[in-house]
Amino acid sequence: MTIDYTPKGVCSKAYHIEVENGVIQSLEVYGGCNGNLKGISSLLRGMPVKDAIERMEGIRCGMRPTSCPDQIAQALKQAL
Repeated sequence: MTIDYTPKGVCSKAYHIEVENGVIQSLEVYGGCNGNLKGISSLLRGMPVKDAIERMEGIRCGMRPTSCPDQIAQALKQAL
């Protein structure tokens, strides 16, 4: 399954996520904090979707009500 998602309220502009059998195969983030998001992408590779959502949903960025990890969790909900 391929998920293309436009995040809201964060610096990143788009996510392209590949999920197979409930496991994240790859995550590409366009825009945002390049190094941090490459790190998050690397850590998520091979992780079950449900685990990733549980770990990232609700994380805030400063005073914002959301963050890139939270928006990735919202995108991943489409895989459920």
